[in-house]
Amino acid sequence: MNNFFDVSGKVIVITGGGGVLCSEMAIGLADVGATVILLGRTVEKLAKVASKIKESSRKADFMVCDVMNKVAVQECCDLVVSNYERVDVLINGAGGNKKEATTGPDMSFFDLDIEAMAEVYALNFVGTLVPSQVFGRKMGEQGNGVILNVSSMSAERPLTKVIGYGTAKAAVNNFTKWLSVYMCQNVSRYIRVNAIAPGFFLTEQNRFLLTDKVSGELTARGQTIKDHTPMGRFGDPKDLVGTVIWLCSDASKFVTGAVVPVDGGFNAFSGV
Repeated sequence: MNNFFDVSGKVIVITGGGGVLCSEMAIGLADVGATVILLGRTVEKLAKVASKIKESSRKADFMVCDVMNKVAVQECCDLVVSNYERVDVLINGAGGNKKEATTGPDMSFFDLDIEAMAEVYALNFVGTLVPSQVFGRKMGEQGNGVILNVSSMSAERPLTKVIGYGTAKAAVNNFTKWLSVYMCQNVSRYIRVNAIAPGFFLTEQNRFLLTDKVSGELTARGQTIKDHTPMGRFGDPKDLVGTVIWLCSDASKFVTGAVVPVDGGFNAFSGV
């Protein structure tokens, strides 16, 4: 059974690798023997995560890259292949939101900034599409591989305020299913494409929407989310690792086109 979930020796590329959730995925995968290569735009964050992994004698590397730039992503892919010979898994974790693409007391839907909306779509959807094109082509040459996208519960259950982020992640869900079929029918039946949809985790993006910046107490929105999560808490980034290992390993070798919630039951709860 341990061999079934074995990812040791796999070369795993993670975009958005300096972020709260993806850095924890990277550490968890490295801890069970994978070689992780972190891609992102902020060298300090990437270097910090890679250094933490290497402190435990695990294998990690990082490359500064704008995942919306196909030329830059291709250069990273070429370097990964040159250094490690192959790419077994791509985790598309790059994403984010902008205040200007969010409604609120001072921002009506009718006045939302279209450029900000486009930026959020680009980061979340185009930032998933482009690496999938580049690394997916390499997987096609190999004849096997795994693409794992990071979606969001806001794609499954529309949430108030976050229109830009939610609709962009909904596009990621649709793309995940579309690409899973395309890869099987046109490239290789041994390339799988899935996604995880995290529920509510405290990250840099939402920490002060869910908790008060001064007191640390839950905001009204944070309390509502907690009340609508049957497990009664926010997720810990480590809660994602087991599901990620499963989807990267042969334990899920007949799973493709799935969007797996990791949400403490939020998506299952109707509120009554």
